[in-house]
Formats: sequence, structure tokens, C-alpha cells
Amino acid sequence: MAEARQDTRAESVTTDREIVISRVIDAPRELVFEAFTEVRHLSQWWGPEGFTTTTRSFEFREGGEWDFVLHGPDGTDYSEWIRWRRIVPAERIELLHGESPDDPNAFESVLTFTPDGAATRIEMRTLFPTKELRDQAVEKYHAIEGGRQTLSSLAAYVADLVRKGAEN
Repeated sequence: MAEARQDTRAESVTTDREIVISRVIDAPRELVFEAFTEVRHLSQWWGPEGFTTTTRSFEFREGGEWDFVLHGPDGTDYSEWIRWRRIVPAERIELLHGESPDDPNAFESVLTFTPDGAATRIEMRTLFPTKELRDQAVEKYHAIEGGRQTLSSLAAYVADLVRKGAEN
């Protein structure tokens, strides 16, 4: 019983630094995972509404990196960088995300892909180094809404892939 209390306490220490967003996508998990892990797909849907993505380099493997620019609808460019830390195909991705490899404010994310009948539940669990950085991401960059919009873009993109696959 004491162990359960410790787990609860550990969870409460991180919840003020965390954002959790999930969505059910009407497609098999292998396809959802593929859309999240191949640059030819990512560049088609990554980012909130109105944003586009230009990839500078991409290597999807543990220890590999994705260096890219998010172009905002107002013309602002955001340099972004991701290091893939752990990959369990079709199940889980752990990553570090910041502006560059030496970004002291980089945050960790864990994405899980879980079957939900014929659909897939994707969950993005993001942990910031501090509560202040999490609050800044939410208030200044609208991280929660942006995350929801990004998963919505993924869902629409995957639905289009499924539709095109059904046509062939």
C-alpha cells in the first residue's frame, strides 16, 4: 500500500509540469504510427491549423533527429528540433523536443498508440522541465489547443489515406 502512495505522490509532482492530450483516430494503429514516423507524411499534417512544416533533416531511429521549421500563418518561422529517444514500433515513441539540440528548455514527450477497436487512441504526454515553462507553453504558445489541432490534422490526414486506400 505504501508503494501505491509513493506512485501517487510522484504523479502529483509532475502534473503541474505536464500536458496530456489524446484522440481516437479512425484508422489502424500501424497506419497512424506510420503517419507519425515517416517524413513524407509528417510534412503533410504536422503542426496546428494554418502552420506548414519544412524539414531540414530527418532520421527516424533511436538517437536520430528531426530538424525542421514550423511556418506560422502570420509568417513567423519557428526553428524546431526533435531527438527520438525510444521507439517501440506501432506502440510508443519517446522524444526530446526543443528549438535546437542545446535548448535548455527542451521538453520530453511520450506518445502511445493503443488499439481502440478498429481505431487507434493516440496519447501525447508532454513533460516540461519546470511548471513555469509548462505555463508559458500554454499561455504564450497555446500548447494545449495547438496539440489538439495537431492531432486533428493527423486524424484528417490519416482519414484521407484510408479513403485513398479504399479507392485503390
